[in-house]
Amino acid sequence: MTDAAIVGTGPNGLAAAVTLARAGLKVALFEKADTPGGGLRSVPLFDSGVVHDICSAVHPMAAASAFFRRFDLQARGVRLLQPDIPYAHPLPHGGAAAAWRSVTRTAAHLGADAARWTRLMGPLVAHSRSVVDLVLSDQRTLPRDPAAAVRFATRVLGHATGLTTFRTEEAKALLTGVAAHAVGRLPSPASAAVAMLLGHTAHSSGWPLPEGGSARIADALAADITAHGGSFHTGWHVRDLSELGDVPLVLLDVGPKEFLALAGSRLPARYRRALARFRHGPGAAKADFLVDGPIPWANPLVGRAGTVHLGGTHADIVRQENATAAGRRIPDPFVLVVDPAVTDPTRAAGAKRPVWAYAHVPHGDTRDPVDLIRRRIEAYAPGFTDTVLASRGMSAAAYETYNPNYVGGDIAAGAMTLRQSLARPTPRLDPYTTPLPGVYLCSASTPPGPSVHGMCGHLAALSALRRHHGITVPPSLGPKEKALL
Repeated sequence: MTDAAIVGTGPNGLAAAVTLARAGLKVALFEKADTPGGGLRSVPLFDSGVVHDICSAVHPMAAASAFFRRFDLQARGVRLLQPDIPYAHPLPHGGAAAAWRSVTRTAAHLGADAARWTRLMGPLVAHSRSVVDLVLSDQRTLPRDPAAAVRFATRVLGHATGLTTFRTEEAKALLTGVAAHAVGRLPSPASAAVAMLLGHTAHSSGWPLPEGGSARIADALAADITAHGGSFHTGWHVRDLSELGDVPLVLLDVGPKEFLALAGSRLPARYRRALARFRHGPGAAKADFLVDGPIPWANPLVGRAGTVHLGGTHADIVRQENATAAGRRIPDPFVLVVDPAVTDPTRAAGAKRPVWAYAHVPHGDTRDPVDLIRRRIEAYAPGFTDTVLASRGMSAAAYETYNPNYVGGDIAAGAMTLRQSLARPTPRLDPYTTPLPGVYLCSASTPPGPSVHGMCGHLAALSALRRHHGITVPPSLGPKEKALL
């Protein structure tokens, strides 16, 4: 007999399944794709020896979240490789700013802003675990470390009004580029929170890449699930909850739009209206390149970074993100670039290597982004075009076809606004419950939101265990631990 069914096997669906299976429940997972993983898929697109990450590539939260700390990827053979420079930001006319693993080393390259960067990031780094656990929570419980919460909140409030406390363009652009990971209007409380969270982890737990590709994380999660009696049903697109039979627990790694389609008239009208009001943000358009050699960045420092932000100056990034959030197509959108072989040499096959890149574009944009992104890289790396052997683009609109949770290409699974950060997807005391008995939401449309941290699934599973099985102590997740029951 199946004790719990999980629909969707992205990182949150997998984390939910790990948690339930470790508590002794027999879990069945349903996935419409041929392989599990959601945003954790890696495939050879153009050359059998070169693996490309289809969605996520760099994983700050997999190195930091409470779920993955307890799951212990390293003990399971997943190496999270750390670049010397977590992220870099080339500037017009050949300059560049870089965030090193060390706060001190980063500050030393920021001239007049050295002390300001240290004052901003240093206290967060010193209390990094508390800060991460605060942000990656259900947003309903009191912080365990009130002092860390105050440090984080004051910095968010201070920078939500402009992110302009720095004097040098290097420091301004460096922090604004991180804020742009919120994929929305700048400045805002949500973008400031993202800047503080991701900005400080660059100096603490890092921005690592899994050796061999992001799918290694999904593989480790899936192996633990099957080792504890779970089963996978891939190539199975669940279109209605009735397909799951009389399973007492159902956890859905889906967004509000998909939940409405699955549940239909079973949901109360008021709740349906609340889900229908859930807002989605701008889209991401993806380009994958097979190249012959490293990206020829004009500034060699940029070539040492794990992640590169292409946006120009602070003012440029604000203009780009606000235009995109307003639905306007621009020729110079904000772009994130990763050359995985810089950090993980096994990703190269001789001179051939993958290049991963996203552009922030308006919601539902249908443009093929390859030329748009290629030109953006070329502007900071003259000659890049000549190294391209093959390429593939996925528009924001096509991303929703690939993954229905990415509505309009919104890879954050919901607009990153202050309200929606606290009330995802609707205002409820327990954000994972639904009006349907035994049915829970566990996708990134629930707190704490997007990124590969597993906490949406883990927290939803803990809620289900508490409510339906009276289990109040979280099960052990380590590789040598056994189930509770």
